[in-house]
Amino acid sequence: MAVYLSKEKKAEVFGQHGRNANDTGSAESQIALFTYRIQHLSDHLRKNQKDHACRRALLELVGKRKQLLQYLSRTDLQKYRELIEKLGIRK
Repeated sequence: MAVYLSKEKKAEVFGQHGRNANDTGSAESQIALFTYRIQHLSDHLRKNQKDHACRRALLELVGKRKQLLQYLSRTDLQKYRELIEKLGIRK
């Protein structure tokens, strides 16, 4: 299942977590977008347990987000801590 987001929703996610609404390349904005997509894929999988293509996409997104979080923790620990608190991940 592909998750297609409207331009408005992407701009909202980037505006909340990036440097500005047009900032699509920073690690913070990409992590926020991946988190949003992970939440929606998780909801989909709760209803459709046998959707293995969606499960694989979810695992790929989790891996990409993990790599970006590791990068962010190495480069800027303060931003990393703020972002995980704001997004509610890594409890």
